[in-house]
Amino acid sequence: MPIWLKQTPTGIALHLHCQPGAKLTKVVGLHDGCLKISLQAPALENKANEMLLAWLSKQLRVPQKQIQLLQGQNSHIKLVEIWGSITPEQIIEALSP
Repeated sequence: MPIWLKQTPTGIALHLHCQPGAKLTKVVGLHDGCLKISLQAPALENKANEMLLAWLSKQLRVPQKQIQLLQGQNSHIKLVEIWGSITPEQIIEALSP
């Protein structure tokens, strides 16, 4: 199990390091124990957070209402929880850089 992914009683938690203002939204690798994701959206008016949740929903094929930003609304380091019928293995496969 990668360091950035943890099974919780309610779902699966992802520790992410997000870099807003990039050319493309994509996984770029690991950074300080977090999965690093570059985001096309700027870090203004919650746009980067909204893009992150929409992008994760599309990549993981999980409805966006099953993805929640728990921590890091105003930080590069974010804690996101996903619940529903997805396994850690499916998440790792969908988000491998």
